[in-house]
Amino acid sequence: MFGEFTRWIDLIVRRRFTVIVLVVGGLLALGGYGVGLHDHLSVSGWDDPGSESARAARLMDQAFGHDHVTDVILLFHAPAGKTVDDPDFAATVVDHLNSLPERFPDRIAGINGAYWETETGVAASDIFGTEQRDHAFASVAIRGDDDTTALNNYRAVAEEFLIPGIDMEIAGSQPVASALNDTMAHDQRRMELIAIPAVAVLLFFLFGGVVAAALPLIVGGLTVLGAWGIVRLLTTVMEVNSFVSPVVSMIGLGLAIDYGLFIVSRFREELAAGLEVPDAVRRSVATAGRTVVFSATVVVAAAGAILLFPHGFLRSFALGAMVTVALAAAVSVTVLPAVLAVLGRRVDRLGFNRFHSRRAGSAQRDNPWGRIAGWVMRRPIVVAVPVVAILLVLIAPVRDVAFGGISERFLPPHHPVRTAQQHFDEIFPLRQIKPVDLLVITRGSADIAAVVETASRAPGLKAPFPDAVHAASQLGVFTTSTVVADAHDADETIDYLRAMPLPKGTIVLVGGAPAEEHDSVAALLDRMPWMVALVFLITTVLMALAFGSLVLPLQAGLLNLLGLGSTLGILTWIFVAGHGAGLLTFTPQPIMALVLVLIISVIYGLSTDYQVFLLARIVEAREKGEPTTEAVRVGIARTGWIITAAAAVLLVVCGAFALSELVMMQYIAIGMVTALFIDAVVLRMLLVPAMMRLLGEVSWWAPAPLRRLVRRGAPAGAATEAVERSEVGSR
Repeated sequence: MFGEFTRWIDLIVRRRFTVIVLVVGGLLALGGYGVGLHDHLSVSGWDDPGSESARAARLMDQAFGHDHVTDVILLFHAPAGKTVDDPDFAATVVDHLNSLPERFPDRIAGINGAYWETETGVAASDIFGTEQRDHAFASVAIRGDDDTTALNNYRAVAEEFLIPGIDMEIAGSQPVASALNDTMAHDQRRMELIAIPAVAVLLFFLFGGVVAAALPLIVGGLTVLGAWGIVRLLTTVMEVNSFVSPVVSMIGLGLAIDYGLFIVSRFREELAAGLEVPDAVRRSVATAGRTVVFSATVVVAAAGAILLFPHGFLRSFALGAMVTVALAAAVSVTVLPAVLAVLGRRVDRLGFNRFHSRRAGSAQRDNPWGRIAGWVMRRPIVVAVPVVAILLVLIAPVRDVAFGGISERFLPPHHPVRTAQQHFDEIFPLRQIKPVDLLVITRGSADIAAVVETASRAPGLKAPFPDAVHAASQLGVFTTSTVVADAHDADETIDYLRAMPLPKGTIVLVGGAPAEEHDSVAALLDRMPWMVALVFLITTVLMALAFGSLVLPLQAGLLNLLGLGSTLGILTWIFVAGHGAGLLTFTPQPIMALVLVLIISVIYGLSTDYQVFLLARIVEAREKGEPTTEAVRVGIARTGWIITAAAAVLLVVCGAFALSELVMMQYIAIGMVTALFIDAVVLRMLLVPAMMRLLGEVSWWAPAPLRRLVRRGAPAGAATEAVERSEVGSR
């Protein structure tokens, strides 16, 4: 039944040096290929490509060309006591504006328009200046027919827009996108400089030795290197959003270290039990390694459910996460066992003997985790009722959740690009860079005026729609745009525009940033229940096949949902209600719906991950003939410290991202930190033993078809680890 897996383990042990050279060499090659990944990432994918707003954007690009009006906004402030008409001031600014397309013709297409007359742009003092002539602006077009190309061109000349001695600010869509990207890249460097050394110190104290502590770090490092190369490969066939790289690195590093932690701990435990090195490696892979593979399968399945959504950002994250987690498991059951086979008992070198001996003997039922489990099972109702009540109270703030899209408000309040954009919006409220657009397609040009007049009565507009502009290359295609009072809360405006009466034969598509955000959130909310249901179903089926029980996976799923709801409630209380905004230096605002989907998938997957490791040991004890209460106590005693240690590792990795200046990275990091604490401390240590004590033997119930399927050896999983142990041990 398990012959193939057993032969795989034997191959690793026998050919350990070959395995190390081939696999490590391949991962290093992938890492080398992935160098410079940041330059190949996209800034697109935030919107639903099948929405009305996306169709409007594509048609407008075809009819009117790609819109570069908001690429870069140069906001000028007049010298003290003067106006922007001051000859010296104006001459300096105009000379600089004229020089930009001359010096960088491959990056800058020209000046779209300005307060002053320039060589390439429209001059309109009433549009580009204030009445008092104390402020003026210029619009600069960056080359590129897609967002990613335009951003790369902007980044190449970003330092060239400032004029020495001139009071000015730089705003616009490209500076905002660049600031968001740079902050994410800085977050990844912070992880490399802070999180990895901190995890190394933590692992040393967890294992009590340098060699043992280094092994999970090696697994994590190789995983991240390989993932960079694979994500780089993905960029050749699809757009991969730049946000994916730091998030995938965070999850991949944390899980890879956790997987290494589980296997190294099991190896030392088997050595302490008296096994020889080859047998200890075989048993470690057959038990902990098999559980790692199954656990990774569950996490990959949870991430795969994100593919239900049409957004390129979510799809690129899903594929990146699936690849990285699968790679983490693969490295853990190939390179790590081979290295352990080479090291043998030298795995305990450079450490404190009493420390690692205590860890290796952690299987004893009366260690602190075992005593906690025993205490809980003696009074399950007294523990379960108040704990569940507290979690339900934490879920309550979810009722106030609000959703939004990405904007400059994700940057810190005092970031120069954010303040520049805010100043521009305040000084020129009718020139904001996020208008609502109407694309009108009609056979009767006489109907255009009626459409514009009706549209101008929409609620939430700052100004009526101006006369529509006709596309020179498309007969019967017109467009007009205006600004809304709040581009991030324009639902009423968009609903009116899409429901307004139209002349016969006329089609109106509503687009622009407010409509794109509206459609994106709508698509997410429409499919989110299906995603949650699919993740619940997949993980329940996999765990039922693995553990031979239907009750255990249902219990695990309900606990995961309870922990997930509590986490989302805490996040809403912090980021929407604004508690702690001063400490974390962010602006309270609606949660980005895309990030919420990501959080739900990752947290549910990680929660199931820890549940798998705990239940695997409980099932193993049960298969040895232990009653349910004793199996639970033994399982928690054996996994308590290792789950706590694994959670601590992820807490450190995610905690580094909580220091981010980008609010959506803070949201993800704090969400994962909160979820990990609730999962490792509250759910696994308190609610699991309480519920299994209350359920008793019912915990192991399964319908007859499931029992037959498991007995026949359908998807091998953690429930069969004891059998695998006996097969390997009999060699």
